[in-house]
Amino acid sequence: MSKILEKEFFSKNVVKLVLEAPEIAKTRKPGHFVIIRIDEKGERIPLTISSADEKKGTITLVIQKVGVTSAKLCNMNVGDVIMDVVGPLGTATHIEKVGTVLCAGGGVGVAPMLPIVEGLKKAGNRVITILAARSKDLIILEDQMREYSDEVIVMTDDGSYGKKGLVTAGMEEVINREKVDLCFVIGPAIMMKFGALTTKKYNIPTVASLNTIMVDGTGMCGACRVHIGGKTRFVCVDGPEFDAHQVDFDEMMTRLGAYKDQEYEAYQKYLQTVEA
Repeated sequence: MSKILEKEFFSKNVVKLVLEAPEIAKTRKPGHFVIIRIDEKGERIPLTISSADEKKGTITLVIQKVGVTSAKLCNMNVGDVIMDVVGPLGTATHIEKVGTVLCAGGGVGVAPMLPIVEGLKKAGNRVITILAARSKDLIILEDQMREYSDEVIVMTDDGSYGKKGLVTAGMEEVINREKVDLCFVIGPAIMMKFGALTTKKYNIPTVASLNTIMVDGTGMCGACRVHIGGKTRFVCVDGPEFDAHQVDFDEMMTRLGAYKDQEYEAYQKYLQTVEA
């Protein structure tokens, strides 16, 4: 069991929760995730650890309401107890000093990017971070990113904050002005696809985190199968991070939409229950 110690709304549908999880806080590394089960009847969902405080024994998760379980989790409050929090799981991010690293995060993908940015900076790299979202109110963790980045560029689709344009425009701006040795992209699959296509033009090694496709986190359900360089891999046990230039993003996007109608129907039924 894990108690919720802090709760903060980043936006209407994005919530930060700080959980009591001392054992996980001790051993977690960038790239790791946990499996959450709210109660005995709840489904298991994977969530990447955004940050951890070993001294306080806490981990921080950022959740976006996209379905029934994530909505239930976002509706929980300080003092509530989550039945199961299992982790850390997954393969930790490989971090070393390589020079200049460009980190592009889109939407809630910024949350799992935060510990990577911190780790890269502490390893002695020059870190340039791009935060991208549709509008200003969807930009998250900007202050925290600035703490560990040499430069932060904010891109919004509507131009309501920072520079107007897609994340790829910000990436091109940096790549065209200085040498980039490595890139990380985390966000919606379509964003990672075009981010990877951008860096591939310049032969810049790029890592993508495919955490959004995970389900049970153990490799048993098979829902997170992806093709990496033509070979089948399971995101939860082999990843969640892979060479972005080898990922079949089109296949991934098809798989992500496999149960979209059923998920929408279940979510609408849940909303009706809440309203009642």
